Amino acid sequence: MRFANSILQHLQDHFNADVLQQQVTADEIPTVWVAKEKIVPVIQYLKSDPHQSFSFLYDLCGIDERNRTKKTTAPPSDFTVVYHLFSYSKNHFIRIKVALLGAYPSLPSVTSVYKNANWYEREVYDMFGIRFEGHPHLQRILMPHTWKGYPLRKEHPARATEMGPYQLWDEKQDIEQEALRFKPEEWGMQRESDDADFMFLNIGPQHPGTHGVLRIVLQLDGEDIVDAVPEIGFHHRGAEKMGERQSWHTYIPYTDRVDYLGGVMNNLAYLLAVEKLAGIEVPDRVKVIRVMLCELFRIASHLVWFGTFAQDVGQLSPVFYMFTDREKIFDIIEAICGGRMHPNWFRIGGVSQDLPKGWQQLVQSFVDHFPKQLKEYNNMVMRNSIFRARTKGIGVYTLEEAIEWGVTGAGLRACGFEWDFRKKRPYSGYELFDFDIPVAHNGDCYDRSVVRVEEMRQSLRIIEQCMNNMPEGGYKADHPLTTPPVKKHTMQDIETLITHFLNVSWGPVIPAGEAMSCIEATKGANSYYLTSDGSTAAYRVRIRTPSFPHMQMVPYISKGYTVADLLSILGSVDFVLADIDR
Repeated sequence: MRFANSILQHLQDHFNADVLQQQVTADEIPTVWVAKEKIVPVIQYLKSDPHQSFSFLYDLCGIDERNRTKKTTAPPSDFTVVYHLFSYSKNHFIRIKVALLGAYPSLPSVTSVYKNANWYEREVYDMFGIRFEGHPHLQRILMPHTWKGYPLRKEHPARATEMGPYQLWDEKQDIEQEALRFKPEEWGMQRESDDADFMFLNIGPQHPGTHGVLRIVLQLDGEDIVDAVPEIGFHHRGAEKMGERQSWHTYIPYTDRVDYLGGVMNNLAYLLAVEKLAGIEVPDRVKVIRVMLCELFRIASHLVWFGTFAQDVGQLSPVFYMFTDREKIFDIIEAICGGRMHPNWFRIGGVSQDLPKGWQQLVQSFVDHFPKQLKEYNNMVMRNSIFRARTKGIGVYTLEEAIEWGVTGAGLRACGFEWDFRKKRPYSGYELFDFDIPVAHNGDCYDRSVVRVEEMRQSLRIIEQCMNNMPEGGYKADHPLTTPPVKKHTMQDIETLITHFLNVSWGPVIPAGEAMSCIEATKGANSYYLTSDGSTAAYRVRIRTPSFPHMQMVPYISKGYTVADLLSILGSVDFVLADIDR
């Protein structure tokens, strides 16, 4: 609270006090309302002032306020644009809000302050129709250019049954095909220079090196990349929109499919925010179970990255070996959760059920088996001369560039920055575990690989500590929003029966407010920013994924390299398409 008051005082000293108001939130992140005319200077001040040092634009999103029944907003608004900034030096978030009036409002762009604001502002425009004045290229980014309406506005249909049957007649097909045609002039690209004619090459939207449905249009001077334009959205399923029509409980399985290699880690990011809103404190046993499952999935995800990255640069054998060990992890996950890739096993206030008998033997077997395998994989790939030639000195960026573009996770630590949210802002009991933060220093494709390989070793250390120090106790919080009343009381106590019926049939009612969680996911910082108006479903679900800003940076770190180098760069980023598109 002292830090929040200090920020507000600094802002009021530099700007008119009547345009700044503070709001109290469930996550205790300092939240300040700013008039739209002041947003650029306020953001600029927070970034550049040495007392603030909010060098990282963590997230930027919009909210359609028009249907809110219990508003916690200070000024009247039809829409709100929310900026989450982070200061690494202060280890603090700040939330800046701008209230907007009108059906299709606008406000100044902050792309002149933060480079990674470009895609975030395009997404808000795409989803809400809010325009950003001064944006260099304000076009749709997730939806097709021919899409009618703005999906996250409240009047836009949320279900296919609310829309007419889809028809693709010949004329419409021609329109859609023309919309897909890449026009260099629209992106400020020239077709020729004084001494060369540029070639434009499509990579994807279905290409083995893109690891999913991604299209990258390259501007080439011979083999050298002059510029690149990623086209995303092919995988967009409206995960945030789904959160508005599912109950707080039934939305949990949807989270598994965002980073579909991260499994229950997606559940954790969501549930931490729900539990903040509801004021739920989970038992120690739940925290350790969650950590153990998350670290198993971290290793499983990294094994997929390691094997496919080696395959991208020409090694075919490693992916088969590594997928075999990934299956061993899934055998453990299946024995505990009943599911493999998408177990959706975590629950509000706990987990689905307690650990089964014999789980220690399964985990111990893997802990004994995997170190030798990882050493062999490291020798097979990281010491391979071709792999080193294809990755060393390729896709280089500095620490300052990484922060400017919103890079987190292994990509940030490969620049020599020892930052991990599990250590610096611990959650779910991570502060009780002994593990190291792997770092490297060159910021290239090879060093990003070095960090991830060592992360698997550190995850194994955490899993072993979970296994050896599993607390006793319940697997769910003793809280009315997460645990049904004791069944034997229902025949004597009508209130108990009513509570049980409502929680099971409708789902829990989460108090009005807002909260954001942030975890160190497999690919970087992942969070859910949830808004509740005191209902059985979220009013707004915002998912901040690491792959989205990472993909935005790909053109920047690809310029000057070759087409072959682009595949090394893409592999080293370790993105998942659903994690980009949601």
